[in-house]
Amino acid sequence: MNNALLEKSIRNIPDFPKPGILFRDVTTLIQNKVAFKKSVDLLAKKYKGKGFDKVVGVEARGFIFGAAVAHKINAGFVPVRKKGKLPYKTISTTYELEYGTDTLEIHQDAIAPGEKVLIIDDLLATGGTVKAVTELVNQLGGKIAGIGFVIELVDLHGKDKLKEYPLYSLIKFQGE
Repeated sequence: MNNALLEKSIRNIPDFPKPGILFRDVTTLIQNKVAFKKSVDLLAKKYKGKGFDKVVGVEARGFIFGAAVAHKINAGFVPVRKKGKLPYKTISTTYELEYGTDTLEIHQDAIAPGEKVLIIDDLLATGGTVKAVTELVNQLGGKIAGIGFVIELVDLHGKDKLKEYPLYSLIKFQGE
């Protein structure tokens, strides 16, 4: 599938957040009404009619894509947030970052045992964040039946941490 429009709408920012990193900025895709609609439509087409109960979106850009996809596939939406941002009782998991750790939380009643879950995020890099999200969903008894991304940075091998789940990415970037 040709996703040239999507690729062209992503801004590349060299040396952000540190020297040697080429940052793929999806905010320019979101600003482009044609590219944003196409990205949501393509993700929804992949998952529509597959019986998903919930779509889990990862803070913050995963909220944008996840909520839109949830609407299109007639599923509920569940936000996964950074520690301390959700108002009700939560469960949490802490995971490794390049320099330190971070903690993600989900409401303890967000997913019922056995519910079919789709995880959506904007970007798959090293896979650590989404791996942490899978741990939260699994703790609640959800059945992860798909993980979708707008962008996958292939050279960072994030899918290696998510081998047990079916992954789908609209755009795959290799190297710089």
